[in-house]
Amino acid sequence: MNQNNPAQKTGRPARFYDNRQKYLAFVNTCNEKWKVANRAATELALCKPVPPAFRLFDAGMGDGTVLAHLMRAMHRRFPTIPFFIAGKEISLEDVRLSLEKLPDRFVEHPASVMVLTNLNYADAPWLMPSDPARAAEINWQEVSLVGTSSFEFGEQLRDLDDLVVDGWQVKTSAKTGNPKFVKPTVLVLYRADHQFALSDILPQKGATFAEYDLVLAAQPWRASTSAKFKVEKILEPLTRSLRQGGRLLAVQSYGGDPGLELVQQIWPDEAPFAIGRHELVSALKAQMGSDAMHYSLDALDDDKSLFEYRMHTLPHELAAAIGTSTLYAAWNAAVYVAQIEEERADQVLASGDYIEATAKILKKHGSLWFMDESFVISKL
Repeated sequence: MNQNNPAQKTGRPARFYDNRQKYLAFVNTCNEKWKVANRAATELALCKPVPPAFRLFDAGMGDGTVLAHLMRAMHRRFPTIPFFIAGKEISLEDVRLSLEKLPDRFVEHPASVMVLTNLNYADAPWLMPSDPARAAEINWQEVSLVGTSSFEFGEQLRDLDDLVVDGWQVKTSAKTGNPKFVKPTVLVLYRADHQFALSDILPQKGATFAEYDLVLAAQPWRASTSAKFKVEKILEPLTRSLRQGGRLLAVQSYGGDPGLELVQQIWPDEAPFAIGRHELVSALKAQMGSDAMHYSLDALDDDKSLFEYRMHTLPHELAAAIGTSTLYAAWNAAVYVAQIEEERADQVLASGDYIEATAKILKKHGSLWFMDESFVISKL
């Protein structure tokens, strides 16, 4: 039994993201994260930060690939401006992977404050639970990194593992089956030799300051959840965390691609992406009421909204006889993107039915790709 699988503890069917190996297989065989990062980087040209820092909130860091790429783009555009970067993540393993990507970022852009938290979307931008009882037990950790090299910073970040393990404990919600934090945790990281220069942007325990220049919300929800849930629990609080002139970029799966076509080879009626960006923007406008007049809610035209990403393959891998590893990687990516419950996906995997269906789609299209859609909210 996998002790890290909430489904095995509760008896509920495993959700698409419960299997760590399938998540990593998708991340390492598809280039979605790089495509999302490139899309987010285009928003930097429209950001106009004000002193004392450029403020970024990543509403779901994942393994840190998107954030690291975006930080490089931020440095290119704003090389002399201090950065305040906050990232939300509930997964201990993803926090570890994200920390591994930070050492060189502190070298290239030393005037950076990096904050990691496991708080809910409604509270994470403010780095403090809104519930007074949870706020009173906040696990606030501040670490100043000593040295000047990425090697030194990397060693110190690895030495934080016990602290991170303690702070990112989770339990399973009896109501939803979703992972929930045990301790509300905030971890603040910065270079000790820049503490004086960063004093105006270092967060203080108990302060409720958001005011972000850019918020990135890439795949922050399950596709099957209602528009009402996505707006109330995620989009509205993220929107309200923007400063004047700030921008929120949201990204979600779109469908209409070979990936969904593959899924529908097995489940013809599967329609995982029923709630599109236009419906979400309309629901957000209704939810915010009169406050919506202070924001520009732009669903964007397709030519500006949609972008594709692909599964990595070599030309010989899609020859007449497609290898089993390529077929499995393609199938895994398709069911991961479509958010098929693990129980259903594993039944098809065990039967071998996926092999013929996957080979058919790969031969038809010559590769496997997926479409994402994006939309933008800005504060006027």
